[in-house]
Amino acid sequence: MRRPPPPPAHTTEERGQQGESVARRMLEQNGLKFLCANFRGRKGEIDLVFRTHDTLVFVEVKSRECTSWTRPSAAVDRPKRLRLSRTALEYLRACGNPEVRLRFDIVEVLTQQGIVTDIRHIEDAFELAAPYRYG
Repeated sequence: MRRPPPPPAHTTEERGQQGESVARRMLEQNGLKFLCANFRGRKGEIDLVFRTHDTLVFVEVKSRECTSWTRPSAAVDRPKRLRLSRTALEYLRACGNPEVRLRFDIVEVLTQQGIVTDIRHIEDAFELAAPYRYG
């Protein structure tokens, strides 16, 4: 049974929720196993967490109107990568520091007048930010 598409988004918050919903559905259809949404740590939040084989996938979803001049992934700058890295390590600690690989993906969701027009999955978009290490 197919889920209906999310309703058109009009506010930034609604666009973000719509983007996360669309990203989750796309990644699940591509075979990733959904684990968690909106994991909050002391220093930040991870939008979506998935597992594929022996790898945990931390996903940052960026949604923008098509009128923007830059790609949504450009917002994942060094400070954002540091926050995501610290929060991912908090997630791993909460899970008992399992012996797994990890990767960071970005999903860009482009909309026009609240309707999703394009989705782009950037796999392994960046590594765990220095000076952090795991494993």
